[in-house]
Amino acid sequence: MKTIHFYLDFISPYAWLGFDTLPRALQGISHRVVHKPVLFAAMLKHHGQLGPAEIPAKRDWTYRQVLWLARQQGTPLQLPAMHPFNPLGLLRLATACDADGTPSRYVCEKIFRHVWCTGQDAADPQRLATLTRELAPAQDPGSAQVKQTLQTHAQEAIERGVFGVPSWVVDGRVFWGQDALPMLRAYLQGDAWFDGPDWQAPALCGVGVRRS
Repeated sequence: MKTIHFYLDFISPYAWLGFDTLPRALQGISHRVVHKPVLFAAMLKHHGQLGPAEIPAKRDWTYRQVLWLARQQGTPLQLPAMHPFNPLGLLRLATACDADGTPSRYVCEKIFRHVWCTGQDAADPQRLATLTRELAPAQDPGSAQVKQTLQTHAQEAIERGVFGVPSWVVDGRVFWGQDALPMLRAYLQGDAWFDGPDWQAPALCGVGVRRS
């Protein structure tokens, strides 16, 4: 049985889409999922990138696409009242719900639905307080330990080559984006392609131009 490390941030609609369809995408395959909340903004900063919602034209397309994708795969999705928003409160809550900082699928689903299934302000303090009472975290979400665990998750993800969410890492291989789930399934089923030359092909392709 393979262990899949699932790096996610509740701010990402693609992470919600990937999370919701993951059981169906991997149906019939023996596996274990370890959920690792990460601050997507930390990865963007590390790689010197803007998030999709920080580029106006890309923001509009992102929302249209995720609403269409949600309809196609049967996932409930309603845009929150404001996006992007500060997800730290939700990430810390998820991390605090488990002694190891790896929340259960139940906890992650509750938080994802808080963001993507109500149309309300995901970062509203009163809503966050209500959600915290419902989930009854084992640790204080504001504690130094929880904050450090969340930072450790992000650093671990970066060291493993993760650059965005959702990302699934198994056997040191990164599968990025909800549209990579068929590829992840093929790998877990033992597809020989992953041992062939194409997986290593990027290392053989030189960089022709670098923008400063």
